[in-house]
Amino acid sequence: MFESLNEKLEGAFKSLKGDGNLTEINVAQSIKEIRRALVAADVNYKIAKEFTDKIKEEALGTQNVLSAVKPGELMIKIVMDELVQLMGGQTAGINIKGDPGIILIAGLQGSGKTTFSAKLANYLKTKKKKKPLLVACDVYRPAAINQIKVLGEQIGVPVYSEEGNQNPLGIAANAITHAKNHGFDVMIVDTAGRLAVDDEMMDEIENIKNGIEPNETLFVVDSMTGQDAVNTAKAFNERINYNGVVLTKLDGDTRGGAALSIKYTVGKPIKFVSTGEKMETMDVFHPDRMAQRILGMGDIVSFVEKAQEQFDEKEAKRLEKKIRKNKFDFNDFLSQLNQIRKMGDIKSLINMIPGMSKMTKGLDIDDSAFGKVEAIIFSMTEEERNHPELLNMSRKRRISLGCGHNIHEINMFIKQFDQMRKMMHQISKGKGMPGMGGGLPKGGFRKR
Repeated sequence: MFESLNEKLEGAFKSLKGDGNLTEINVAQSIKEIRRALVAADVNYKIAKEFTDKIKEEALGTQNVLSAVKPGELMIKIVMDELVQLMGGQTAGINIKGDPGIILIAGLQGSGKTTFSAKLANYLKTKKKKKPLLVACDVYRPAAINQIKVLGEQIGVPVYSEEGNQNPLGIAANAITHAKNHGFDVMIVDTAGRLAVDDEMMDEIENIKNGIEPNETLFVVDSMTGQDAVNTAKAFNERINYNGVVLTKLDGDTRGGAALSIKYTVGKPIKFVSTGEKMETMDVFHPDRMAQRILGMGDIVSFVEKAQEQFDEKEAKRLEKKIRKNKFDFNDFLSQLNQIRKMGDIKSLINMIPGMSKMTKGLDIDDSAFGKVEAIIFSMTEEERNHPELLNMSRKRRISLGCGHNIHEINMFIKQFDQMRKMMHQISKGKGMPGMGGGLPKGGFRKR
């Protein structure tokens, strides 16, 4: 996410390296590179020019005030502040008041509306302690109703639908009565989309909005479509005057144009961002944190928040006792892997840690590595999981046949596990890292 934009911006800042202070000449050169980077990221030229003009004005206005600050660092600070303002400045909240609160979801087909609807329901249920109801109003796409039912079952949220009813407004209106009668305090209405903006779709979504009067209307847009996403957002806003934008597929090969342009163009805040298919991979949009990620600073605040959500104090104390006794086993390891997986997509998590995106550049990092480890552990008996020291060659051969991985891979994993267990035991005893210069072994995870 934003890798290309980040690289080009870094190049713009490097042009200031070695200079004693900001001057009209070096600022002009840096501004030129920043503008090129934004246009390459599919930001409208008018927006890019106005943005860089503000940066230039700010930079030249401070050139004689902050002489002790390095020009490159000063320019980064100015660019970050302007990026935050460009993307909305403040974190926008969501209005879920009402009996029930009604959230209407709109967007083009394929933008990820149905998946986001389920993610939002999961977010409201787990983090806001709400009792949500999903409403299936996409009556045209054959698999839409079944998809939302499957997702609803996955997160434990009921779905209201009416088989055979082709009137989405009627379904939504009946869902309000159903929600009131069954104690649901918020309902999320998933509507149909089209492959492109057309009058029929616009009339339908406008009629639904006027009929059910939602207190929150969210426009879902595929961030990978760049400037087209901004144009679509503008067209929808002119008809239904929505409250906020949701950017989906932010983990894809996105250049960043949509995130940087929508607030400026439409005047509506980005409220949520979504990555991947997991129900936990949705976040409230924070302009300041996104600006840090664009500039390669990571987003350690969001990373810590995700970790804290999965933190179990009792489990941590239990593991600490086992580690101190050097009894950490494969079941404990699986438990830790599951905690990490719940935090979200691995690649996205790595990009939140300052400096890690550069260190892992070019590496194919995904959740498949977890699957390999799980296959090996699941091929063990319960006794072997509890007592790793039992794994002799005969047992390893049986595990290899069970998981489909060769003996070398089994041995490598067990060796790494043993190294990790020894290291954790040493640290728990206050003896520091074992061995000379031994770093964290591959596969070693520990929740702090």
